[in-house]
Amino acid sequence: MKKKKIFITFDYIGSGLSSFGKELERFEIAGADKQYVRANAVIAKDRVKVSASKVSNPKFVRYAWRDTSIGTLFNKEGLPASSFTMEE
Repeated sequence: MKKKKIFITFDYIGSGLSSFGKELERFEIAGADKQYVRANAVIAKDRVKVSASKVSNPKFVRYAWRDTSIGTLFNKEGLPASSFTMEE
């Protein structure tokens, strides 16, 4: 059975995650081929659920991975999440 989404956890989230009412953007997801596509991301309690219909078995996620990216993920205290990649 192939999974369709990835849940991301963070070490330091303060009192929780927030997008302050805006849609989460700048997430990309890829399968084993590392061909990244734009992803849907939502906050699910203290994690972020990331998926894309074009990727049936996701392995990698990256966030705000472009030089001009403006992040949309914060902790509830207003500190932004840093850009990251889950590549090995």
